[in-house]
Amino acid sequence: MGLTNRLEFAIMVVEVEAMKKAFGYLRVSGKGQLEGDGFERQRIKIQEFADANGIEIVQWFEEKGVSGTVESRAALDEMMVAVLSNGVRTVLIEKLDRLARDLMIQESILKNARKEGIEIISAMEPDLCQDDPTRKLMRQILGAFSEYEKTMIVLKLRAARQRKRIKTGRCEGIKRYGQLEGEQTTLARLIDLRASGLNWEGIANKLNSEGLQTRTGGKWYPATVRRIVLKEQTVTA
Repeated sequence: MGLTNRLEFAIMVVEVEAMKKAFGYLRVSGKGQLEGDGFERQRIKIQEFADANGIEIVQWFEEKGVSGTVESRAALDEMMVAVLSNGVRTVLIEKLDRLARDLMIQESILKNARKEGIEIISAMEPDLCQDDPTRKLMRQILGAFSEYEKTMIVLKLRAARQRKRIKTGRCEGIKRYGQLEGEQTTLARLIDLRASGLNWEGIANKLNSEGLQTRTGGKWYPATVRRIVLKEQTVTA
């Protein structure tokens, strides 16, 4: 290898090592969106931004069919644990409403991330994640519009369910875990593990090691286990 080639190789190594590492966070809020292009679209936008800015996506986290509430975010929980444990301090999202459409939740996530030294970057609104007064105002205005849009979607869905109820006499919502065919065995196992004294993380790890899947065919996370157990306790109380 000649001197020129060695220099070029050394420069390439330095550039690769200097690349900022980041996680990619994707979220769709409805079960029906899992079959759509939501994840694909978000992944493409985030990857394009990363490529253009010298950022390496080292891991992707997908929130499947989860609303904007913080309590039910299994992938967000998993990502935060990873962020706080392995040195990656940057998270890329497609748009701020992928964090949450609710303005207060959106701002809360950004505030907590800054407190932990985590940088959240929106691929389509990269400047808005900074916290100077002007950008914060613009972010909150967009967040308010996003929250309004979410409210209107909820109202339209509620009206559609009401029309169906009037027309057919019934309109069922999403069934709780354990009500669909094949879920009773897994639910019973989950309840037994909880009764044995395992915590949420221990139960999730045990279910995954036994090859038991969630309703959507994915992995179990502590937040998912907690939600199902508490719901079951409420129903059976």
